[in-house]
Amino acid sequence: MSALGFTIEIFQNEYLPAGAGEVNAIVTVTSAGSTAPGPPATPGAAEIIIVDCSGSMSDPRTKMIQARQATAAAIDAIRDGVAFAVVAGTHEARQAYPDNGLMIADAATRKTAKRAVERLYPHGGTAIGQWLRLARELFETGEETLRHAILLTDGQNLHESTEELAAAIKLCEGYFSCDCRGVGTDWLVDELRTISTALLGTVDIVPDPAGLTADFEAMMTASMAKEVADVVLRVWTPQHATIRFVKQVAPAIEDLTARRTPAAPQAGDYPTGAWGTESRDYHACVDVEPGAVGQEMLAARVSLILNTTSGPQTLGQGLVRAIWTEEEVLSTRINRHVAHYAGQAELAQAIQDGLDARKAGDDDAAAAKLGRAVALAHESGNQGTANLLASVVDVIDPSTGTVRLKARIVNADEMALDTRSSKTVRVKK
Repeated sequence: MSALGFTIEIFQNEYLPAGAGEVNAIVTVTSAGSTAPGPPATPGAAEIIIVDCSGSMSDPRTKMIQARQATAAAIDAIRDGVAFAVVAGTHEARQAYPDNGLMIADAATRKTAKRAVERLYPHGGTAIGQWLRLARELFETGEETLRHAILLTDGQNLHESTEELAAAIKLCEGYFSCDCRGVGTDWLVDELRTISTALLGTVDIVPDPAGLTADFEAMMTASMAKEVADVVLRVWTPQHATIRFVKQVAPAIEDLTARRTPAAPQAGDYPTGAWGTESRDYHACVDVEPGAVGQEMLAARVSLILNTTSGPQTLGQGLVRAIWTEEEVLSTRINRHVAHYAGQAELAQAIQDGLDARKAGDDDAAAAKLGRAVALAHESGNQGTANLLASVVDVIDPSTGTVRLKARIVNADEMALDTRSSKTVRVKK
């Protein structure tokens, strides 16, 4: 494995008023990537592209054509030496390439795979759980540790039960990551978000099939930049302290609290997925027993752990502290990193609440919630989210969040706001 340089920084106001017990910290984890010259190596990497081939992919006819072209572009982005396969998904799952197991990428196998993709045609229904199960089975035929899938669909999971899909997701959780894309507007955001969240991937809408090729190529290129897998955030807390939550807050909000697995006495692991050259932020909130004025304690120790065959390896570590004080100027000072991401979390929740209210027919509540989201996006400088909000509301005053719902909202615009609501902006330097 190539040598990777990881660093951990802790941002917090460690001072608490007398009687307080809530400790908040932003943990910034940065990987400098491989120290070796040249492009990053991805030893033990495997890729599976899952293409929806259900009957609805024929409407319009260009949809399947664009899906085949996008898959070919993704195949071209796979580097030599990486194992890969293509799965055709309908009401059942079929291996489109190769005939069995995984194939090692080189010029010849990429060319053969693209010829196989040209023969994909739309028919049948949609059973996404079966697609995921086949992907798991194919990954199991190799010994690769960096396992990643791209899943494309244009419809809803109509040919298996909700329980069957949930069981398939659970089977794949922790085994491979999956980026999900919905093309058009006939798929369910919550359905794909459930998959991408459990499998530590992304979810997004591609409203026009013409945009698939660039998106697939970008996803595969990003995956090829990953260099290390099986990295967890290990959080230790002292006795009588409890974790309220651990969330990834940048580049997108993902609640990891329920994903905790016991690691050691008073310590738990939270999955972070694969890493390349990148930086991410996490928000840890710990409840401790209030101490006496002047007392200082270690509220949490946060470590980045790489699980290897020879045992866990610590890649970095940071300390979260608590100091009780009677000085109001110290205890009331809000760390700007904590404040920023608290606002970003509120922004994401306001969007979800606003969209839920609109679906329920409560336009007044929808306007109030989405107006609050506009104000938060304006305040934090989240221009991407502000632009998405402007497609569903008419913004009268962004600073106060004064808006009115648009008389007609395009489905694709509403779904884009929904899928991208959790994307955040980093703290300004």
